[in-house]
Amino acid sequence: MNAPIDVSFFARAAKPISSYRPYWAKRFGTAPFLPMSRAEMDKLGWDSCDVILVTGDAYVDHPSFGMAVIGRVLEAQGFRVGIIAQPDWHSAEAFKALGKPNLFWGVTAGNMDSMINRYTADRKIRSDDAYTPGDVGGKRPDRAAIVYSQRCREAFNDVPMILGGIEGSLRRIAHYDYWSDKVRRSIVVDAKCDLLLYGNAERALVEIAHRLAAKEPVQKITDVRGTAFVRRTDDESRHDWFEIDSSQVDEPGRVESHINPYQTTSEQAAQQGSTCEREDTSVSIADNDQKTLGSGQLGSKSAVQPLTFVPNPALYGKGSVKVPPRDRSVIRLPSYEQVKADPVLYAHANRVLHLETNPGNARALVQAHGEGTTARDVWITPPPIPLTTAEMDHVFDLPYARSPHPSYADEAGSHDGATKIPAWEMIRFSVNIMRGCFGGCTFCSITEHEGRIIQSRSEDSVIHEIEEIRDKVKGFTGTISDLGGPTANMYRLGCRSPEIEAACRKPSCVYPGICQNLTTDHGPLIHMYRRARALKGVKKILIGSGLRYDLAVQSPEYVKELVQHHVGGYLKIAPEHTEQGPLTKMMKPGIGTYDKFKTLFDKFSAEAGKKQFLIPYFIAAHPGTTDEDMMNLAVWLKKNGFRADQVQTFYPSPMATATAMYHTGLNPLKGVHRDERGEKVDVVRGEKRRRLHKAFLRYHDPANWPLLRDALKAMGRADLIGNGKQHLIPTWQPLNDGAYQSPRRKNSSVAPPKSEPVKGRLLTQHTGLPPRASGGTRPGSPVGGGKRKGR
Repeated sequence: MNAPIDVSFFARAAKPISSYRPYWAKRFGTAPFLPMSRAEMDKLGWDSCDVILVTGDAYVDHPSFGMAVIGRVLEAQGFRVGIIAQPDWHSAEAFKALGKPNLFWGVTAGNMDSMINRYTADRKIRSDDAYTPGDVGGKRPDRAAIVYSQRCREAFNDVPMILGGIEGSLRRIAHYDYWSDKVRRSIVVDAKCDLLLYGNAERALVEIAHRLAAKEPVQKITDVRGTAFVRRTDDESRHDWFEIDSSQVDEPGRVESHINPYQTTSEQAAQQGSTCEREDTSVSIADNDQKTLGSGQLGSKSAVQPLTFVPNPALYGKGSVKVPPRDRSVIRLPSYEQVKADPVLYAHANRVLHLETNPGNARALVQAHGEGTTARDVWITPPPIPLTTAEMDHVFDLPYARSPHPSYADEAGSHDGATKIPAWEMIRFSVNIMRGCFGGCTFCSITEHEGRIIQSRSEDSVIHEIEEIRDKVKGFTGTISDLGGPTANMYRLGCRSPEIEAACRKPSCVYPGICQNLTTDHGPLIHMYRRARALKGVKKILIGSGLRYDLAVQSPEYVKELVQHHVGGYLKIAPEHTEQGPLTKMMKPGIGTYDKFKTLFDKFSAEAGKKQFLIPYFIAAHPGTTDEDMMNLAVWLKKNGFRADQVQTFYPSPMATATAMYHTGLNPLKGVHRDERGEKVDVVRGEKRRRLHKAFLRYHDPANWPLLRDALKAMGRADLIGNGKQHLIPTWQPLNDGAYQSPRRKNSSVAPPKSEPVKGRLLTQHTGLPPRASGGTRPGSPVGGGKRKGR
């Protein structure tokens, strides 16, 4: 069923999502917005909803918002879908607003994990929420998926509960929780949902919705890919599976018994409880012939039998051991109680999980929770089958309103004032062209959520969406803010061989180098860019998604097109670090690849007569980063003239490989062992050390100089302290509070209050004090910034 333009020819043994017979409610037609109130339902002629979606985000009917996509996909199947957005979770009343759903609840915390949305990497509460009108914080609870699920149960206990979204997806097994600093149970257990859908769930959700509509009990739906659910340990349906025990490490595998060279094949088979029938028949015939010869008669030719060779059941060679079929195999992970108590087993479970992410060869997983009468198994089916290009077009071509729900509008009926939703404003004029990422960065969970198989839209579908934005979206001025996805330049990239793609178990296609089986042809993307910028009424196509520059340098033509036509002066890329230690733990390319890209960037910018700049992003305090690594990064930043305005500190998100390193101090990428074979990882813990690593990235901020001076002296690098260009920080300190004033208005330090100079104090050019009260200067003294003098 693959369309000819599919980049991935992964065998999709799955029913197309657009081939189901529509549900009877299709007759009601398409809603301008999915209803959020009874009044809207009445206008549509509905007496009830078939599905009610509960989300922690404001409802924006746009394909970049997960609930809008799910709602419109279900609506296209004929189901009546209502949305309860950011309900008051303190009681169940808000969850009864649309009545009882006929089929199921669909629950999600929103586009972002509710904990990451609420707390910074330093566990400080954020005051804003980009997915809420007016950028107001506090409109959703902590661990929103669990809280919403509980309230839905209170509202209508007998309605099936389907949990989804990134918060549930990344917590499908026992996981380390950074905010409570402990290992928590699978969210399937805590939320008490009937099914958890992980990853991009359109295919699974459509199938489940139709099966529930056909009156199939939700407890019987255990064969859908991309789902997780709870089973009792004595459930009879588990007997159809071949269980592979992977709950321990460093234990010997199957021990082969030594073969007795004096035993015949029949004797060896009999010892193992089997028989060699052909050989036994031959032996009996030979005995009869011997008896005949003993009686003086010659054996006839018809009694002569040829020698027959049969496999020795005692030998385990190639092909002699039957491997259970992968589609009926389940790997038993260490239990919740085991991973909670043993960091080694936690790292092992994380490694196994990441090895079972390819839809072509992944096996089901099972993890026990509880003991005795409370024992339950959490089952996780293999990842969902990726969508084809035709299915991607179907999803993105649905009739989205591309704006927030009218209930969020201000008095003037606009969404641009006090009720503006920042997340919508950011993607208002952007187009998503693909899904998935094969980068495998350990600090990122895109692969675990969306998968590493790239799912691309057709060029015609993308161009059609740009035309829809041009013609219908209010406020469009001719600039498309982004054509991208999880990455900017993986569109239609994939494996050259379907057999290799289906069998591969590598966590990344581009680390430690670009795989020889990976296509790196950017031609289709270049053609799309050129076609898009040639559209009438489109002045500029910008690229705002993160760029994989290691892939981009494989296509200088792509870099030229990007730099000369799609950069608005600044291009953000993410080397993340300069030192090999942390880069190997991140699975990121070396800084040399960045230098190659910068050479091309500068060359093509100069050819176009443009002055453009690269803005590199770096991570502080990532596992595997030493203080010396951060010092070297700071030296590199100063040498290249970079001053980081905002610093990204490592944030241990659930299920990421780097989070497993942070929690266990082990590197799951190298194999997990209890002895010296296990690779230990330097973990940056504690507020003081994390603050030091952030300070190295902001070496130019005077507020960080005292901390850096002490650290450099302790490291034996006092040579970096001085007032010359070769030094990292100066020896002097401003007399004011030394706060660095960011050019950005938001998230910057508060400006110190202006004060009059102290009488009798000498004012010098480098003190940072305000000018004299008179505003005058001495004759001959420089006005403005002069050179600082060392003391």
